[in-house]
Amino acid sequence: MHHMLTYNLFLKAKPIYAFLFLGVFISIHTQSQPVDATTTKETIHLYQFLQKSLQKGILFGHQDDLAYGVNWKYVVGSSDVKETVGAYPAVYGWELGRIETDSIKNIDGVPFAKMRQYIQSAYEQGGIITISWHLNNPLTGKSAWDPAPGTVAAILPGGSKNAIYNTWLDKVSAFLQSLKGKNGSYIPVIFRPFHELNGNWFWWGKAHCSPEEIIHLFQYTVHYLKDVKNIHHLLYAFNTDQFQHLNEYEERYPGDAFVDIVGFDIYQRDTNGNAFIQKLNSMLTDLDAFASKHKKIPALTEFGYNELPDKNWWTTVFSAGLKGHRVAYVLGWRNAGTKSDGSKEYYVPFSGEASQPDFIKMKKSGLFIFQDKLNFNKVYQ
Repeated sequence: MHHMLTYNLFLKAKPIYAFLFLGVFISIHTQSQPVDATTTKETIHLYQFLQKSLQKGILFGHQDDLAYGVNWKYVVGSSDVKETVGAYPAVYGWELGRIETDSIKNIDGVPFAKMRQYIQSAYEQGGIITISWHLNNPLTGKSAWDPAPGTVAAILPGGSKNAIYNTWLDKVSAFLQSLKGKNGSYIPVIFRPFHELNGNWFWWGKAHCSPEEIIHLFQYTVHYLKDVKNIHHLLYAFNTDQFQHLNEYEERYPGDAFVDIVGFDIYQRDTNGNAFIQKLNSMLTDLDAFASKHKKIPALTEFGYNELPDKNWWTTVFSAGLKGHRVAYVLGWRNAGTKSDGSKEYYVPFSGEASQPDFIKMKKSGLFIFQDKLNFNKVYQ
């Protein structure tokens, strides 16, 4: 098939290695257009808006913000972020896991029909959408956390599960193509597949496939959505988990022709705020250099400190780690509240939570942009 011939030419491209310029502030010079040359005008405008926002402030995001929060679920207009600071987030994270099994609900229990409505309502207000995909293991049929060796190889062209993976991409495509605004235009989406690929917890992780295999899979996925399914309203995000050195970050980078946004995920796991600040600062320094060299938009694709044990974390730790760095947006993880096993999970404050005053103080600092500063025309036209 002709599109496979085009695609095979891409496979000869090697990852380009960046150099770290220590102690030098590097301004971000991004490309003027997304990697999809035939992308919609709304998607181009979003891309250009993200470039501009690097000079103006950091867009604040939250996963599943409109669907549920601590002690509530599916209440129209609700949002833990809005309850605490009086404004919705600027960026909304959503999840496609389980769409590949034809489930009506995603991996976190959110019905896809509701997700579509939340995405549409946020878009009309100038909100920005990013979507991740914790897809099942196509080799074993188990979850994303079933790291069977050989899974990536099995779903690449020529592999025993390639046809199945293609049907899964068809289902993802159908959902993405169902996302339309009131005017009938496709809603731009920052699509973030195979996240945290340098960790070992997912089947696409570092210990379970070679750099060449995961690079091939990322490229194949972009190619399939763009060139086979003719989806042209996506920006493609690449992100690792925490990393030690820039060469670790670069090792599995799929190449400049396949990526618009570069980032990483980072969570504070203990009470040592200073160590977290140092780690965040160090990784952002590397990301600054990488994004500048490759002309990509940098972002903090996931972050959090579960249950926020430090009530001043927002201003004294999180903001401190971001100081002096430029990222287009940050995405706080979900406020699941009390889960079935009795554990609690929340990463942004809810009304009355101890860090709420500090979160308000952070918003007033002007470092972050919430949806109250956005509108449809500003972002998409």
